[in-house]
Amino acid sequence: MTDRYAAAGVRLDAAGEAKRRIAELVRSTRTSLALGEIGAFGGMVRVPPGYERPVLVLSTDGVGTKLLVAARAGIHDTVGEDLVNHCVNDVLVHGARPLALLDYIATGKLEPDVAAALVAGVARGCRAHDMTLAGGETAELPDLYQPGQYDVAGTIVGVVEEGAALHGDRVRPGDVLIGYASNGLHTNGYTLARQIVFETLGLDVGHEFPETGQSVAQVLLAVHRSYATAVTPIISRLHALAHITGGGIAGNVVRVLPQDCEAVIDARAWRWPAVFRVLMRAGRVSLGEMRRVFNLGVGMIAIAGRDDLEAITAAARRVQVETWLVGEVRAGTKGVRFAER
Repeated sequence: MTDRYAAAGVRLDAAGEAKRRIAELVRSTRTSLALGEIGAFGGMVRVPPGYERPVLVLSTDGVGTKLLVAARAGIHDTVGEDLVNHCVNDVLVHGARPLALLDYIATGKLEPDVAAALVAGVARGCRAHDMTLAGGETAELPDLYQPGQYDVAGTIVGVVEEGAALHGDRVRPGDVLIGYASNGLHTNGYTLARQIVFETLGLDVGHEFPETGQSVAQVLLAVHRSYATAVTPIISRLHALAHITGGGIAGNVVRVLPQDCEAVIDARAWRWPAVFRVLMRAGRVSLGEMRRVFNLGVGMIAIAGRDDLEAITAAARRVQVETWLVGEVRAGTKGVRFAER
């Protein structure tokens, strides 16, 4: 008798093979805080000891159309790591230690090799942060996704002592802004970047990306940097952190400013990496749009007192993350502006 579900496009045998391979990757991320069985209906993780008033910090995000570059290049593990690092940074800005992640993979036709590669990247990112991949979902949805397409998303759980959580309320006039170098586009702006690279420039993933000495795939699939090792040792000194994702520097720094504070960014404090200069020139993108869409080489911004500047930059330097003094906080109406000198 014909398997009607398979005929409709959902292959339970492929799902079973993917789940078997994924379970081995999940097992490699189990920490001492993990509870329950792999493959259960829900993932369990203990709150670590030592907290008087532990607060759970949760965030959900995806990788956007960077996935289309990964599919085009046939490289699927790096976007899994992107997902973890993006989520880690989103809870890090609140001072939280990551505890566990849940991932979601949806595709039109489930390919066990592709699913395993995606989760291998997720597992690698989790192990790097001593974080449990507590579970997830793999869905085969042929009526929603074209062949070869997939989407991934992650939900992270972190923990922070209530009194140590960062909200931005400690920011005050006279504070300085320290920019942490990004590792390329990270996971934002890929709809515009893909149009410029593949259509305007007529390049493909194996071609050399201008001014870089690297291939298009290497430049566009550079892994979204995690700032955990650079920031965690000095996080008690910080007044606020902003993860520079969609909306750029201005759109994210403003989220951590009190109502009576203005952040002034020194636009010449750092040099844009080549990828952004090429995209702006080739795509004829305005400076304003570049600032709204891309991180421009700054993936995280810390706000702190000027007396803590050296300790903050030294901590980043120890893990080979470049930093710059990129601005200051002034009294004024809440907002972010760029000073061109």
